Amino acid sequence: MPDTKSSAKTEKKPASRWLDWLDSRTSIRLLLHEALDERIPGGARWAYVFGSGLLYLFLSQAVTGVFLALYYVPSSDHAHVTVSYISKVVSSGLFLRSLHAYGATAIIIVLFLHISQTLLYGSYKGRRELLWLSGCFLLALMLGMAFTGYLLPWDQKAYFASAVGTNIIGEVPVIGEPLQELLRGGPQMGTLTLSRFFVFHVFVLPGLLMAFVAAHLFLFRKAGAAGPFKEDPFHPKLPTQKFYPRQLLMDMVASLVIVLALALVAYFVPFRLGPEANTSDTTYIPRPEWYYLPIFQWLKIVSGKWSLVGGILLPGFLALLFASIPFFDRGRERRPWRRPVVVGGFAIFVACYSGLGALSYHDDAHDPNVARQLARQRQAEIDYMRQPFRPLSAPSSAPGPASAAPANVDPLIAKGAAIYAAGPCGSCHGNRAEGTSKAPSLIGVGGTYSADRLSFLLHHRTPNMIDGGMPPVNLDKSDTDALVAYLRSLK
Repeated sequence: MPDTKSSAKTEKKPASRWLDWLDSRTSIRLLLHEALDERIPGGARWAYVFGSGLLYLFLSQAVTGVFLALYYVPSSDHAHVTVSYISKVVSSGLFLRSLHAYGATAIIIVLFLHISQTLLYGSYKGRRELLWLSGCFLLALMLGMAFTGYLLPWDQKAYFASAVGTNIIGEVPVIGEPLQELLRGGPQMGTLTLSRFFVFHVFVLPGLLMAFVAAHLFLFRKAGAAGPFKEDPFHPKLPTQKFYPRQLLMDMVASLVIVLALALVAYFVPFRLGPEANTSDTTYIPRPEWYYLPIFQWLKIVSGKWSLVGGILLPGFLALLFASIPFFDRGRERRPWRRPVVVGGFAIFVACYSGLGALSYHDDAHDPNVARQLARQRQAEIDYMRQPFRPLSAPSSAPGPASAAPANVDPLIAKGAAIYAAGPCGSCHGNRAEGTSKAPSLIGVGGTYSADRLSFLLHHRTPNMIDGGMPPVNLDKSDTDALVAYLRSLK
């Protein structure tokens, strides 16, 4: 009679034998059992997909971030040009950068949905206090990731919005100024600030995120799924269903929707890069990303003598109150209409936060000067993205506008270059008249206007020039002729 055991062993497929070999060394079957056979009270729900969606987005950010870091140089003289190189030269670079940038926004949206579902379902109840606290830490770390990554492109928007953010840190009593200098690497923002933000964004915060994600998953598996809001948080009574296959399928479908949505937005609406940061620009109006805009608006309201209370103490108190929800809402009741304090307080906060954001957009739209400047800033970003990539030029032995002109050929042009350098022209049009977000390039202007026309425009500004912030030019005829000769030499 044949040996059934030996015949079964020989009949196993190669894939099964390989899985046996791997299982004997890693216990992979036990791991899959632990991961896929988790019991869900009440069965699978679409409301439970947000946690898996956040995990996917975090992995997506890590992968796209690694590719971007291959080209990025965290210094004030190379950061912008490397991001420009990624956006304009690297194959699919703009698409990857857009995926990374929009992925940060998607994380904030999905994180809000996850928090809302947890609060409405009362899923923090039933020995889940540490699970809730680990989630609060993850929320803070995600916001920190968004803040530190915002500065890295080193364009106008990134620089001035980050300057406002670091100024807020300086308002913290006692430790504010030292903390601000530690974050900036000094009193002003520069290369040391970029290197610090880069280290935080690429090493410190991702490391903490991975640690807290692992802790969050461990605590979640320890406490078990909370189930629907009609379930008892301490002694579940509803029939359970395994995580695999139904909930896993729902999570995969939700992740696929996120993938497609991000890809479509990144492809059809690429994330713009603006002109390089001009730290001496005094007309640029900073505006943070939409999820930080309500905080920005609130700080405008409470500025002055109320800045300490409204800008530091109140947000700190609200954060502490939010983190302590499981410690004072300890009853068994989970239905949202039976928990008016927690659910109502959260709804009021969301309404106020959204209202502040809407008020900020309203104020910007109804202030003509602000609206025009913001429109100019947006147009500058569009114009910059249309320009071809310009590599970092080698440093000149004689920097400044004069080096852009053949000063050794014509003394009049040399005199005009010196006038250009000494006046306010360079702060708007650029040190070499290459143009900035505030004013257009002057290179080639001599081919458009005659010498007499340029001389006339310098002393008789058009409405568009006045609206753009061009100051009056007070030069005598000889200095005007020299400046016109220099401008006409820019080819």
